Order: sequence, then C-alpha cells, then structure tokens
Amino acid sequence: MKDRLALLLAAFWWGSLTTIGFLVVPMLFAKLGNPAVAGNFAGQLFEAQSWVAIGCGLILLIHFRSKADERMDAATMTSIGIVLGALLLALLQQYAVAPRILARENLKLWHTIGSGMYVVQWLCTLVLLWRMGARPGR
Repeated sequence: MKDRLALLLAAFWWGSLTTIGFLVVPMLFAKLGNPAVAGNFAGQLFEAQSWVAIGCGLILLIHFRSKADERMDAATMTSIGIVLGALLLALLQQYAVAPRILARENLKLWHTIGSGMYVVQWLCTLVLLWRMGARPGR
C-alpha cells in the first residue's frame, strides 16, 4: 500500500511539473497578450509548483529512507539520489533563480538557467516515476 501511495505521489509531482511548465504557462503567454501580466501569473504558478515539489520530495524521501532501513539496495539508493536531485533543483529554482528573474536581473540568463533546471527536475521525476512503475515494491 505504501509503495502505491509513493507511486501516486511521484506521478502527482511529475504531472504537476508537466501541466504547469508545458501547458499552463505557455498558454498564459499565448492568451493574455501582455508578457508582464503573464510573467506575474507564471511566477506565482512556479512558486506553488515549488511547494508541491518540496512536499512530494520530502514525503518520498521518508518513504525511500524507510525502504533503505528494510534493505539497503542499489535501486533504493538510486531513487533517494533522484529525489534529492529533483528536490535540490526545486529549492534552487525557488530561492536562487526566481528572485533574480523577478528582479529582472540579467533576465535572459536567469530565465534560461531556470528553464533548464525545470526541465532537469522534470526529467528526474520522470525517471523516478518510470523506475517506480517498472519495479513493484520499490
């Protein structure tokens, strides 16, 4: 049961990244017509997404840590590493990159860095979800 809930949590994390980053935010810029307004809404959505990532990441770390207590295997340690990587990216985006974007400090550079970090976080959660779905009980 715990493994299924953890799988659902990983799916929620990946799905929320997918929905916000690849559907909702591009639609904001396409439909609102004003990049400043769209950017403001996008920033709020990305902040909410960071909190989703932090919550999901911490709960998944607890889940995998309890798995490691039962048996310390390579698959569990890899999953912990993936979660830590994705969680670190979410934290860096929210607290290091986002403030620079909001301050319009070298906007092109920081937007590119933030977008890259978002995609890598999305890939981490995809790999995690794929691994969890492929190996029941992990």
